[in-house]
Amino acid sequence: MNHQQALTKYIASFVAELIHAGVKDVVVSPGSRSTPIAMIMAEHPDLRLHIHVDERSAAFFALGMAKASRNPTVLLCTSGTAAANYFPAIAEANLSRVPLLVITADRPHELRDVGAPQAMDQVNLYGKHVKWFIEMSHPEGSKEMLRYARTVAGRAVATALSSPAGPVHLNFPLREPLVPDLTSENIFIMPEREKGYVHIEQGRLALNENQLRSIANELNEHKNGLIVCGEIDHPTFANAITMLAAKLQYPIIADPLSQLRSGNHEFVHIIESYDTFLRNDDAVSHLAPDVIIRFGAMPISKAFSLFMKKNEQVPQFVVDGGEGWRDPSLLTTNMVYCDEVEFCESLLPLLKENQDTLFLEKWQQMNEITKAALFRVKENESLSESRLFYELVELLPDGATLFVGNSMPIRDVDTFFFNNQKSIRIMANRGANGIDGVISSALGAGTVHKPMYLVLGDLTFFHDLNGLIASKLYHIDLSVIVLNNNGGGIFSFLPQASHPQHFERLFGTPLDLDFEPAVSMYGGTFSRVSTWMELTSSFEQTLAKEGLSVIEVPTKRDENLQEHRNLWDYVSREISRNLRGES
Repeated sequence: MNHQQALTKYIASFVAELIHAGVKDVVVSPGSRSTPIAMIMAEHPDLRLHIHVDERSAAFFALGMAKASRNPTVLLCTSGTAAANYFPAIAEANLSRVPLLVITADRPHELRDVGAPQAMDQVNLYGKHVKWFIEMSHPEGSKEMLRYARTVAGRAVATALSSPAGPVHLNFPLREPLVPDLTSENIFIMPEREKGYVHIEQGRLALNENQLRSIANELNEHKNGLIVCGEIDHPTFANAITMLAAKLQYPIIADPLSQLRSGNHEFVHIIESYDTFLRNDDAVSHLAPDVIIRFGAMPISKAFSLFMKKNEQVPQFVVDGGEGWRDPSLLTTNMVYCDEVEFCESLLPLLKENQDTLFLEKWQQMNEITKAALFRVKENESLSESRLFYELVELLPDGATLFVGNSMPIRDVDTFFFNNQKSIRIMANRGANGIDGVISSALGAGTVHKPMYLVLGDLTFFHDLNGLIASKLYHIDLSVIVLNNNGGGIFSFLPQASHPQHFERLFGTPLDLDFEPAVSMYGGTFSRVSTWMELTSSFEQTLAKEGLSVIEVPTKRDENLQEHRNLWDYVSREISRNLRGES
């Protein structure tokens, strides 16, 4: 067996096992050293290949695809700095628990550290940002090495999927010649265990009965409990958590990424306007819980984080099926390693019916007062970021997916996107909270979910303009709303805004860009609106369009800041007046 035949058999065995393990999508960035892997993957009829020249955008594209599908996406690139460009998305995948299989081609060992071109140290390149790293052996065609390749493939997929999900890195040293031998009739036929070399069964992490009874007994002693749900992605979680809340009569703090603000589940216990009313000291004192149960990542809201710190003496149960340590405030008293749905379902029969609904009613009252006050945002006749997110609840069609940029957009979703029954899935890159790769992530998710909408700021849009190429190449439908306040709007809300001398140059960072030519270059349609009527009309037109549509909504940073402050002040006055019994 010559080198080309051995290379082909080895990589074909690896690829075949990936498919057996459930992989369906590969994002390839073109390069020379990865030639044999790319060509063999292209040969497999059950793999969908997506070619993306820009490695940074490619990685976020794969991230969005994996996040939306909950299935590992493969990333493939050549050696050298191509692999380094994957780093931001890998960090995001690790922190947000998204399964990725990162395959980097590399120089063989004899060409390392000797000045060979396009060579850098790729061993453990991503450090602790991946769940598992393996330096693959040089390709060989022996029976034992084909077993090795298949076993590693199966193990890599299982590791990426095992809770907490995350990225896995496989580094392939490859010698020339790099072109595989594709003359065989079917290079993927595996005579030994043709239906997959190794099947890996994964179950849900669970507690034993004694552990569950102990938790149930403690919760039965607390009538004024609070359930907190941050970002969590579990298809059956909404029904499980609302049933638990109904038994305990606890209100549910529902972060927009908890997927609890939209759907066909019960909304009686779901509180969505907490970020506004917890800015009021009277409300904070009025709503103090005696126990907290938390699921998922920490909520976005800073007001809620401060509320937690003011109740640091309260027992706090953090339920995490990924066995992580999601406790940035260092307030957890009980870390519970159990699948979140399993926890709710198993605990339910052990709990007593809580007949005392007074605490729940306090939270519900604050929520209704706040929402009624926030509805004033619709009176703003000029274009505003606050009203936009209020309007989105009505504008988005049932079953849509909304991808949200970081900085102010995700915070405005938290404040103004109220409960609804439209089954809208809200997504964002909240692992590392970066503004990089958001367009690419949304487009990757758009290969799985339709219709897909993206709302982001002008800096975030600029940061990933290269990502728009995926829409043009693969005819991915994406409707984008760019909130253009000509700079970094979130900094106006931060302490440095009170130091104007260098603020605009260091933090405001106005770009003064016209995005229309860039959108046109990528084959999209562009509109710039100046009224709410124009926005509604442009949005409705996107419903009938295919491909890329971008709507620019010009806003002003100073007016946005003032509008938020006016709303917060008005809500605070209404809450204090209500709590003091004033009419």
